[in-house]
Amino acid sequence: MIMRRIGLLGGMSWHSSIEYYSKINTAVAERLGGHRSAQILLDSTDFSAIRDLQVAEDWAGADASLAATGQRLQAGGAEAVAIATNLMHKCAPAVEAAVDVPLIHIVDSIATMAQDRGYSTLAVLGTKWTMCDGFYTERLEAQGIATLVPDEQTCLEVDQIIFDELTQGVFTDASRARYVEIMNDLKARGADAVALSCTEIGLLVPPETAPLPAIDSVDAHVAAIVEWMMAEEPALVGA
Repeated sequence: MIMRRIGLLGGMSWHSSIEYYSKINTAVAERLGGHRSAQILLDSTDFSAIRDLQVAEDWAGADASLAATGQRLQAGGAEAVAIATNLMHKCAPAVEAAVDVPLIHIVDSIATMAQDRGYSTLAVLGTKWTMCDGFYTERLEAQGIATLVPDEQTCLEVDQIIFDELTQGVFTDASRARYVEIMNDLKARGADAVALSCTEIGLLVPPETAPLPAIDSVDAHVAAIVEWMMAEEPALVGA
């Protein structure tokens, strides 16, 4: 079979972009065997520039940056694009408007996995914007998945660990224990699963070690990307 070519908007952070590249290729090899591997275009940004835009809350600037990346990927031959990070899906509408190929949305992939596994209420852990801005939780809720997030102070703590540690490749036992404690609190509030809605959280707390069922956003997104890559083109009418 001929696979479609995916374009990844990566580098946010590069630690999780490695996971995308490895897991997409592993899934393709497992399904097709032999020497088969994925057709991937990766545009890996300098995350410091994106981080400056986040801190300034310059989302128009972020929109322009990611839209330009999407256009470069399409020009390079990408037949669909995927933003390899949760938070920057805040810019997904701008990317979709800038390209003429599909965008495989990370939130939709999480919703699909939650539905397939029978989860109805997801705790969402990620950056403060992912947890508190509507672009993420409202998209889950529109697909029938209720959401829970920590209180405001805890959201800030989760966010600080992400940017002071995880996106810089630092993974400590103390932060791991704190995240597990927060997951337990959300479980007590009624979550039947947790979405690891920062692509680095699964590196700190692998899903199998979480205190409740967990959906790693990387795993969910990769599953959706691979399904798209391997989908058969519809037959032409009258062919």
